[in-house]
Amino acid sequence: MFLYKIEIEMEDTSAHLILLAETDEKAFSVVESHVARHYIKMPVLKSVAIVEKKRTEAGSGYLIPHQ
Repeated sequence: MFLYKIEIEMEDTSAHLILLAETDEKAFSVVESHVARHYIKMPVLKSVAIVEKKRTEAGSGYLIPHQ
C-alpha cells in the first residue's frame, strides 16, 4: 500500500487529496468520488497528478502548508 499526495486542478481552485491505495491506477480511480463527496455540485477537473508517493509505515504522512 502507498500513501499518495494528489494535486487536483479545477476551473476556479485547486486542492490536494491524500489517500491510501495499492497502485497508481487505483489511486486515480477514486479521485472523482472523493471530490464529489466534498462539493455539492461536481466541479470540472482540469488535471489530476500524483505529487508524492510513499510506502506506508508507522508515521507516514504529509505536511500541507497554507498558501
